Amino acid sequence: MFQIIKSYLNFLWSSKNEHGVHSPFVFNLVTKCFYDTTKYYEYSILKEYRNSLLANKNTIEVSDFGAGSRVFKSNIRAVSQIAKTAGISSKRAKLLFRIVNYFQPKNLLEIGTSLGLATSALSLGTKKGKIITLEGCPNTLNECQLQLQKFNFNNVIAINTEFSSYLKNYQLSIVNDHLIYFDGNHSQKATLEYFELLLPTITNDSVWIFDDIHWNEAMEDAWEIIKKHPKVTVTIDTFQWGIIFFRREQKKEHFVIRT
Repeated sequence: MFQIIKSYLNFLWSSKNEHGVHSPFVFNLVTKCFYDTTKYYEYSILKEYRNSLLANKNTIEVSDFGAGSRVFKSNIRAVSQIAKTAGISSKRAKLLFRIVNYFQPKNLLEIGTSLGLATSALSLGTKKGKIITLEGCPNTLNECQLQLQKFNFNNVIAINTEFSSYLKNYQLSIVNDHLIYFDGNHSQKATLEYFELLLPTITNDSVWIFDDIHWNEAMEDAWEIIKKHPKVTVTIDTFQWGIIFFRREQKKEHFVIRT
């Protein structure tokens, strides 16, 4: 807890709004997307999706996985409780929707589905894009799939898999993921492994979003390593998320933005 408070105070000290941004690309992103105050119709669907899960009192066995897909912990939890504690917040879901709506990526990958609160934002943001979402717990994914079907999110392919195994067998040479949302394993080792495995998929327009970059010192170290990678040009720290771009025409620059 102390680490997060310390990191947040440092974030507040160094963060800026649009007035401190001199890059046209980032300035447009901040003003036209991050700070977009439009009351999108899709926000009401995001709210309905969330409320439907919060009203779901069914219980499921939730499994957490270690290396090699081995279950190291499982417990019985209500779907409503999972939605309260394990999903993206309402504010962040709206921002994720706006980011997808702004860039209109054709191929999206989500690592860590849970009950699909972020997945719904990805789906609503791009009507023509295809989303692949990965989840390790089969019971959680089953509930998510029922929910996605209920709301007719038909551009989502949900896969039950151990993340590293899936990514190692990914057809990296022929797939270009225009947007990747990393929310599956908040550890330094896993984050950097997924980052390296997916680098062959990047294009000049790729957008990668890492969740919980200030979760602990190890995740902050992972974020620093990612920022310094030679293929990464623009990075944005919103405290909750680290967003990276691979735009070759941009000079390497790091931004800390309040959202």
